[in-house]
Formats: sequence, C-alpha cells, structure tokens
Amino acid sequence: MNDFIPPAKPIIGDEERAAVDRVMRSGMLAQGPEVKAFEEEFAEHFGLGRACVAVNSGTSGLHLGLLAAGVKPGDEVIVPSFTFAATANSVALTGATPVFADISADDFCLDPGAVEAAITDKTVAIMPVHLYGHPAKMEELLQVARKHDLKVFEDAAQAHGASLNGTPVGAFGQFAMFSLYPTKNMTSGEGGMVSAADPETERLLRLYRNQGMQQQYHNEVVGLNNRMTDIHAAIGRVQLTKVDGWTKQRQENAAHLSTRLEGVTPPPVANGAVHVYHQYTIRVPHDRDGFAKALREEHNIGSGMFYPVPNHQLKPFQVDVDLPETAKAAAECLSLPVHPSLSEADLDRIVSAVNSLAKAGA
Repeated sequence: MNDFIPPAKPIIGDEERAAVDRVMRSGMLAQGPEVKAFEEEFAEHFGLGRACVAVNSGTSGLHLGLLAAGVKPGDEVIVPSFTFAATANSVALTGATPVFADISADDFCLDPGAVEAAITDKTVAIMPVHLYGHPAKMEELLQVARKHDLKVFEDAAQAHGASLNGTPVGAFGQFAMFSLYPTKNMTSGEGGMVSAADPETERLLRLYRNQGMQQQYHNEVVGLNNRMTDIHAAIGRVQLTKVDGWTKQRQENAAHLSTRLEGVTPPPVANGAVHVYHQYTIRVPHDRDGFAKALREEHNIGSGMFYPVPNHQLKPFQVDVDLPETAKAAAECLSLPVHPSLSEADLDRIVSAVNSLAKAGA
C-alpha cells in the first residue's frame, strides 16, 4: 500500500531549532525580548495596523480578549455552534452565556440573519469564527452590530493571512485571536496572538495575561498567568518568514483539488475573500463517516471531521436550539489534506480516491 498521507503535518526546520537553541543559550526563557519582537513582527507581517499581544494558547487569547472587552456574568455573546469548543468555552469562562446562531451554507461561518434573530436585551457582542481559513461575512455582521450597539470580536484561530475585500482578518473587531497550535498554518509550538483595536484593550490584555500587573507586585486586576515564553516566540518568529510561501502552496493545492474532484462539493470562496485553507473541507452528502473510513482503510489517506458534534450539543452546554445548516454541515463535512508538504502525486492520489469513492456511493 502507498505511504500514509496525513491530514495535517507541522513543518519544523533547522531555522526553528536554531532559534530555540539561541534562546536556551541566552538564559532568558520566560516572556522577554523574543515575545516583544514576535508581537511587533506578527502585526506588521499580516498588515493588522494594530498592536498584538502574545499568549500561551488561542483559548487564552479568546478568554483574555473577552475579559479586556468587559464581558461579564449575565451577558450574552452570539457565537457559531459549528466550531471548536474553545469558542464557546471562552465565553462561558467569563461567566457570560454563549448564544448559538446558525451558519451560512456557503462559507460555514455565522449567518448575519441568524445572528440578528438571536439578539436579546442581554446580548453584548458577536464573535464570528473565520472557519477553515475563510473570512466570515464581516461587513454584514458589523452592520448588525452597529444597528444594535453590539461589540464584535473575531475568532481567527484558523485564518492567518485571510482577508475580505482587502481588509485582513484580525482588523475588524475590538480584538481578534489567532491560534499558534502545531496544526495551524503557522505555529509557535503552542500559543496564541491577540490583536487589539485600541490602546485600552491592549493594556488590559497585557494586564490579564500577567497576573494583573504591568509593574511587578503592583497588581491592578485579578489576572492569570497566560504568558508566552521566549522559546515559543522564537519559533513563531521563524515561522512568520515562511507562512506566506506555505499559504501560497495551500492555495495551489486547493485549486488542484477543486478543479479535479467529482461527486463531492468543494469549499466555496466568497467574492472578495482570500481563503488560506487551514482546512480543505468538502461536503459528502451520503455516509460521510463511511467515506472517511474508506479513505483511510482502502487508500491510506487521512482526513478530519471538523466538527461532528456542534457546540450546542456538547455536555457543558446542551442547548435546545434549531440550527439546520449547522446540523447539515456537522453530518456532511470532511476535511481533506491540503497542507504544504503534499506532493503532486499525493494530490493526484487524493483526487483519485475521492472520485472513486464518490462514484461508488452515487
């Protein structure tokens, strides 16, 4: 049988290893000059036009962003249910309530109409997810927010370098979180980066990540230890120099798949959107789970189901709400390998396998 094609593959090279060794030799391992440099370079690289704050995980970034924005117990924040649990978890960790709205069929992101229908007198914010690397409908969501005097936050965990009509993801909301987990389009080994739209949000983010203090032993708020280490920042700085090439390769791989796949629905891309393909997600209308199993067992090709259980059905939430597009996506979505390590032969194998399985199931 052919070699296994993994659904994702972190890329760590000699440059990252050298950067880690440099920090180890310096003796400055905790948050220090590498973190500061990484924050500045990240903001500049992605054209965010705002300050960035590095943290120890994407989930920490969401949590601290919500705290900095003043979200508190009794508030409601509208989120998609079709996403990783960290989105809803971060809201719940503030004591607020995540309110789940449906997604649009054409981009797997929050449906502005569903968001507006979910607004109550307790709603304080909307937090879209730029799922799979495709930007959410930010212009329409911002219109809804302005109409109802709501804040907007961005879960950009999967969307490094994505944009909409020329505006980069991460530059729309009061804050935006980018994940730097190993499977993301770039990594720091573990970590997250939060962009802040204004100096006060940035100041509070820095307070909350560092035990509530800017000056040692002068605590201003009850804070957490969510700092990034210089070791992780050094890895991230190297990855910043490579991510554009990787993104271009992901886009080329996606184009290869989209022009050749048959019998499945490839991921759509909205007008004006730049998709960075953290995941290449198709719809398999009949027996998605069996399709994935056959890909693995018969063709030695990995895939991922993101996300088979919507957040509103998870044990911590258990909300009775009708989200038909969410339910449909959860049953049909399957992510195929699209990462930069794929060869043309790998891509052709994926196409051949998917087309044969789709034809057999027709």
